[in-house]
Amino acid sequence: MTTSEHLLQVQDLRVSFRVDKHNTFEAVKGISFDVPKNRTIALVGESGSGKSVSAMAILGLLPDNARIPAASRVLYGGEDLLKAAPQRLQAIRGKDISVIFQEPMTSLNPVFPVGEQIGETLRLHMGMSAKQAATRAVDLLAEVGIPNPALRVRSFPHELSGGQQQRVMIAMAIACEPKLLIADEPTTALDVTIQKQILELIAGLQEKHHMSVLFITHDLGVVGEIANHVVVMQNGVVQEQATVREIFESPQHPYTKALLECRPRLDRRPKRLPVIDDFLKGTGAPRMEEQPRGLKEGDAVILEVKNLGKTFFLKEGLFGKRAVPAVKDVSFKLAKGKTLGLVGESGSGKTTVGLTLMRLHDATSGEVLFEGKNLLALSDREMMAYRRRIQIIFQNPYASLNPRFTIGNVLTEPMKIHGIGANAEERVEMAFQLLKRVGLPEASYYKYPHEFSGGQRQRIAIARCLTMKPDVLICDESVSALDVSVQAQVLNLLQDLQEEFHLSYIFISHDLAVVKYISDQVMVMNQGEIVEIANSDEIYLDPKQEYTRKLLSSIPKGWDAARAA
Repeated sequence: MTTSEHLLQVQDLRVSFRVDKHNTFEAVKGISFDVPKNRTIALVGESGSGKSVSAMAILGLLPDNARIPAASRVLYGGEDLLKAAPQRLQAIRGKDISVIFQEPMTSLNPVFPVGEQIGETLRLHMGMSAKQAATRAVDLLAEVGIPNPALRVRSFPHELSGGQQQRVMIAMAIACEPKLLIADEPTTALDVTIQKQILELIAGLQEKHHMSVLFITHDLGVVGEIANHVVVMQNGVVQEQATVREIFESPQHPYTKALLECRPRLDRRPKRLPVIDDFLKGTGAPRMEEQPRGLKEGDAVILEVKNLGKTFFLKEGLFGKRAVPAVKDVSFKLAKGKTLGLVGESGSGKTTVGLTLMRLHDATSGEVLFEGKNLLALSDREMMAYRRRIQIIFQNPYASLNPRFTIGNVLTEPMKIHGIGANAEERVEMAFQLLKRVGLPEASYYKYPHEFSGGQRQRIAIARCLTMKPDVLICDESVSALDVSVQAQVLNLLQDLQEEFHLSYIFISHDLAVVKYISDQVMVMNQGEIVEIANSDEIYLDPKQEYTRKLLSSIPKGWDAARAA
């Protein structure tokens, strides 16, 4: 492909960050790739691979402590953006090159309606009047599929769902019809249905506006749905780049093979998921025996939920209240030593069910029978004994770990509160054993949460739950935002712990492939109600309800999607 066919050329890009007076950290180590005109390039790799740093270097949005050597070049239409004046970069950003960030709520201004924020871009770069910009903002919201755009243009970001916020970000990004759209993890942690809509939207806009797209993701599963070419990054280095067909059909680098194999698949369920090290050691994917899942006649029931309901009351006007039913007449059983997968879109009531079982929300109606005892009828004092036996792993471990506590404090405090361990020395020894059990070194005991990666923090959250020696673990989106390799490690750990301690799991997730892999039984929820419940293989092979079929059809199909396109 000739230079004239490339919209953007990244040549020997190196980015380092000054840590202190004497030390620097090199995040990007001499990468090169091209973005052709009217094509989509996927930049793929785990957290810390340098994907987002590379994108921010293109836009000139790196922090002050970043250093880029003179030999590095980012050519846009023959112009080196790394040497462009700040005024020139400001003119290019938003007009010629736009970006969709991963977290729309941290990118949208909470004090301005979304229409004003879209209009600001149009006034700045297109010279529109306030009236023209307001009219165009409505058209853009309609183009990205937001219902009632004339009304929603006056909404504040917090009044929109996560998927709608991401659509607003896309509307802002395409407002000036840019030549290059950089999408930085735009679908991470979204429901599969919303994810599919966003992918289809970006692909449609790319074709309609003849844009180039640089799509950044850690999930190769979505790449086949949107990209023409793939660049695989690891530790700041490009390990492989090729067409989508070549990446999916004949990956060359062990790291690429690992990214493809670590993610659970719908067509098989190995006893353990392969991890990155299996491939980097040169041994390739280990041969794994299949693991059957499902409930059997006579399985003992540890938890039974009957007609559970939860209604929230929101303020309306000065004195009024509006009832919002979040969970409606939900009933199910959890078998001892088994996993119940709980799936549905955001707002379906999954997390509310989990928190109500824990009595972190007060139930409006129903019963929660734990070994025959109704937990909802117990006093707070009586409930204390049962809190030990039902624990929850939250989605964001960083938010649920006290930043002022060392990991030692995090693990020993609940033991002390619940009278576990004869003395402090015994509790410390138990903490060391738990760290070892979740695959962390003893030195972790003395560190703070910010010193760990996301996957390590999730392991710490699991270890904290295990301090209570629970019978039931509620996993609330506990692997949703993790890299696929870290996700595989955590799923393997959860299965090991279940086998060793005979734990029962309620596994809440919007990732249907992960749910099928780890669950014996799957319960589908929509708008607070149970739509369908069955053994996991059964529900995936023969879904009975249209809503379940809709969820399953939204699962990224990888290269199958690319071939069908």
